Amino acid sequence: MSKLFIKNNNSRLRGIILICFLLMNVTFVFAQKQSRKELENKKKQLQKEIEYTNQLLTETKKNKKLSLNQLVTLNKKISAREELIATINSEIRVLNRQITEKNESIKGLQNDLTKLKSEYAKMVYYAYKNQNAYSRLMFVFAAKDFEQAFMRLKYLQQYSLYRHKQAEMITSTKKDLDKKVQELEAKKADQRVLLGSEQAEKQNLTSEKKEKVQMFSQLQEQESKLKKDLEKKKKDAEKLQQAIQREIQKELEKLQKQAETEHKPKPERLVLTPEAQQLSSSFASNKSKLPWPVIKGIISEHFGIHPHPLMPNIDVNNNGIDITTSNGALARAVFDGEVKAVVNIPGSGQFILVRHGEYLTIYSNLKEVYVKVGDKVETKQNIGAILFDDEDSKTVLHFEIWKGQTKLDPESWLYSNN
Repeated sequence: MSKLFIKNNNSRLRGIILICFLLMNVTFVFAQKQSRKELENKKKQLQKEIEYTNQLLTETKKNKKLSLNQLVTLNKKISAREELIATINSEIRVLNRQITEKNESIKGLQNDLTKLKSEYAKMVYYAYKNQNAYSRLMFVFAAKDFEQAFMRLKYLQQYSLYRHKQAEMITSTKKDLDKKVQELEAKKADQRVLLGSEQAEKQNLTSEKKEKVQMFSQLQEQESKLKKDLEKKKKDAEKLQQAIQREIQKELEKLQKQAETEHKPKPERLVLTPEAQQLSSSFASNKSKLPWPVIKGIISEHFGIHPHPLMPNIDVNNNGIDITTSNGALARAVFDGEVKAVVNIPGSGQFILVRHGEYLTIYSNLKEVYVKVGDKVETKQNIGAILFDDEDSKTVLHFEIWKGQTKLDPESWLYSNN
């Protein structure tokens, strides 16, 4: 009894292990397919980014004078190119694994086909030796009794059926083998294309890095001008921050006056209405999903403190992000909200402040504004035209996100394909 129990237990265990193995294999194949598809999508996205960066570089090169923006844009292009090469390498690795699997599968099918053909040849030979109907009849009638004769007849019928099935299995296995060979050839063709693409991208990268070295060297000769530009940018950032703080303070003062009129305690900070609170929660729940404030663009300067692209000993502090875009591009609202301020900063264009409950979004460096204070704006609504810098041939939108009086990194709030 105990031996039987152990035997059943072992059978059950083997069954469970087999099921787990099959599930793992299916999951691995599915994950591999997913990763190949994801890599292809990422590759397409990076190729689009490189193409757009090329367009921006062509635009800036119309101005014969070299600018820092050209270097920043070229750096962005080089980063995208390096990421593209890494993505192609990952795709090649996935493809190599698939080719290895196909080869193993083909070897297995070839072995199966050899065995099936060998067995079938033996059966054909046996059938040839016993093809005489008289021999088959004698085999049946030579039985000791009727039951044995019936069993021998049954055997001959089953043997004939088995031969037929064996022939079908050979045909089916041959079809599977041919299909696997075709799939393998297709994978190898994909591999050749990817390897060629990788080589071409590496050549482009080498060329771009040489261009960067030349550009870097030429721009270093303009260090004094670049320092003046940096000082101007710092002053513009301070003016913008002061203007934003003034607008926030104005809103608070309005609420305090209203509270005083109604004989209520003066609020120390902005108090949200239930509607504004709902809008604020909705804005917060869309972190990393907000649309970009331009239809197309690249982030040419990130948030926070970071080294200057040409003078690494000098740190740059950005309260938001700078997005380089095409000449004639429009700024658009990233979420539903209300326009709270439209301010002109002499020498730096105009900026728009939009409130989304507790959150604020700021769109700066505009030449034209399409909204006024009090207007309700919707997600992706065009709110202004971005200023084009003739001297450096660049179009840059400065974009900020605040929560109350705290500056946030806009990059972590915007939608990313990567």
